[in-house]
Amino acid sequence: MRAVTTTVYLQRIETLVPPHAYAQSYARDRMMEWGGDAATARYVRAIYDRSGIEKRHSVLPDFLPGATPELFDVSNGLSNPTTAERNRCYIRHARPMAVEVARRVGVADVTHVITVSCTGFYNPGADYDIVTQLGLPGTTERYHLGFMGCYAAFPALRMAQQFCVANPQAVVLVVCLELCSLHLQIRPDPDTLLANALFADGAAAVIVSAREPVGPALALREFRPALAPEGKTAMAWEIGNHGFDISLSSYVPDIIGANLDPLRDIAADFWAVHPGGRAIIDKVQDGLALKPGQVAASRAVLRDYGNMSSVTILFVLQRLLREAQPGIIGALAFGPGLTIESAVMELVPAREACAVGC
Repeated sequence: MRAVTTTVYLQRIETLVPPHAYAQSYARDRMMEWGGDAATARYVRAIYDRSGIEKRHSVLPDFLPGATPELFDVSNGLSNPTTAERNRCYIRHARPMAVEVARRVGVADVTHVITVSCTGFYNPGADYDIVTQLGLPGTTERYHLGFMGCYAAFPALRMAQQFCVANPQAVVLVVCLELCSLHLQIRPDPDTLLANALFADGAAAVIVSAREPVGPALALREFRPALAPEGKTAMAWEIGNHGFDISLSSYVPDIIGANLDPLRDIAADFWAVHPGGRAIIDKVQDGLALKPGQVAASRAVLRDYGNMSSVTILFVLQRLLREAQPGIIGALAFGPGLTIESAVMELVPAREACAVGC
């Protein structure tokens, strides 16, 4: 007897960034002022100028000229708020952002809510806020994936797919929200300086369902979780007394590049590579012998938004979905461990969705 398969789709993706935008050149100059000695300033200039980023967003106005500081006092160098102060700021901004991005994507018929974040904690959390403020029934199932890092959208989508396979009438809302700028720190070590040059704030929401899409959709074909244990210490997070302390080695792109062999059999037309930094995209493009156009969406998101941790891959997928060019998409993200998560998706025009999924 032939097994019955259920095709699950990313039906809609919406994104949200906070209102305060900082040009990368402006951020570079401020960090050079706060960095201390001349050698550190030269290093800061180099990593910012080579980042591939032109602009990043933050919930904080603190670094704008004349702004009233909300978290960081920049009147005399850069203050160092406690973790509690940073987390209270996270709560103030995460609550309205999570609800707004969920409202944008639409919550009609949602049966499950999955939230993702690694940059703050509170309970009842964003899942509760979404359900109560957008009028979802109290019976809506709620789940949260916390502190996983840049790859966390993949476990969330995989969980959503499993819900929809178990119940083809399920409609799952996945919301990723990260406020990385709250953990800015001034220390002369290369890991911290590199992180300061890359991370930013944003949110994204996606509707996952086995129902026939009404517009272009991304059909989920396969997930491939993997580990590169040699990179365990190259990318890691710890909770410190003054925010989250990150280990982010400049060798991360090399470790990723050395672990691409399992992906060579994916005949993708386009790749959604988590833009953790320009060097990561370069390594994937070179390692998989990709043409520039195949990773153009990832480079565009890096340029316009920087690295928003778990949120970023959904910005890339949204860009590909809006372009609506049918074909196979290889998706790839990375995080602590070193974890390498990948997926195979197919962009399906609305008129063909039933033929593929029914």
